Amino acid sequence: MMATAGGDVAAGKAKSGVCAACHGPAGVAMIPIYPNLAGQQEQYLVSALKAYKAKQRTGGQAPIMQGQAAALSDADIANLAAYYASLK
Repeated sequence: MMATAGGDVAAGKAKSGVCAACHGPAGVAMIPIYPNLAGQQEQYLVSALKAYKAKQRTGGQAPIMQGQAAALSDADIANLAAYYASLK
């Protein structure tokens, strides 16, 4: 099991199924309005997910992401960020 400073890659992969619907199964979105998550900086992903959860991000697809992030614990966020940051 690979872990980073902030999260567990394997746990993030296990949690990423719902993310794949928009962001692609390997973190590369097939639809242009959704960002690629693969290879993003881990801390950026943590910050973005926490901002969606706190409803601080409001543009574009924010209502969808706010709903998704609301269900995530801090550990889930760290694990998802570790997983997507590990992808190339």
